[in-house]
Amino acid sequence: MIGTVPVEPPQSAWQMPDPMMGGDDDLVGVGADLEPGTILAAYRSGLFPMPVEGRLAWWSPEPRAVLPLGGLRVSRSLHRSCESFEIRVDTAFEEVIGSCADPRRPGGWISDDVTRAYTRLHGLGWAHSVEAWTAAGELAGGLYGVAIGGLFAGESMFHRRRDASKVALVGLVRLLVDGGATLLDVQWTTPHLASLGVIEIPRAGYLRRLAEALEQPLPAVFGGSGGSCGSGG
Repeated sequence: MIGTVPVEPPQSAWQMPDPMMGGDDDLVGVGADLEPGTILAAYRSGLFPMPVEGRLAWWSPEPRAVLPLGGLRVSRSLHRSCESFEIRVDTAFEEVIGSCADPRRPGGWISDDVTRAYTRLHGLGWAHSVEAWTAAGELAGGLYGVAIGGLFAGESMFHRRRDASKVALVGLVRLLVDGGATLLDVQWTTPHLASLGVIEIPRAGYLRRLAEALEQPLPAVFGGSGGSCGSGG
């Protein structure tokens, strides 16, 4: 599947805070809005939105968690699981983000406002889902995030079948490598993500990598002209 060419929305009315002003604090700003132009300006500045105590907040973790595209660890059991699912892109975005936002999930933070905002971004061609489907045509798991140039900013993932979210991540990495992307941001690390090869880098280092990634062409699978699809769906 080849994505829709992204549509640049109106520029944000807000000035994004400088992430380096946050010092050791991951939280660097509060307020503004979730208009498409604001969210894209945030990612381009090294920030991302996440509500806290009912208020819209903007984050730039110190350190930042990234998955080196050449450093994904695929165990033998995960490799076998990959053979059980088909990877598709953007065929069920609303179902993926809805599953990620399920309030029954522990630590859930994806509000209705966030869901609506990223669904709008999806409609404009910036937010994308990578999905793992069973042979019977059931959505087993997936993830969603934002693609800008050579950056993919992962937001959340879910699974209904064992390893399905990991399989979606493997599929995403293959798509990014095939498409010439250079940076996969996962915000914060967890033991689960660390087991897959996620590392932490200083905020300043992340911002340097981000600037380089934003100069790269968007992979074709997400609507750009660079790279190849390399995926079913």
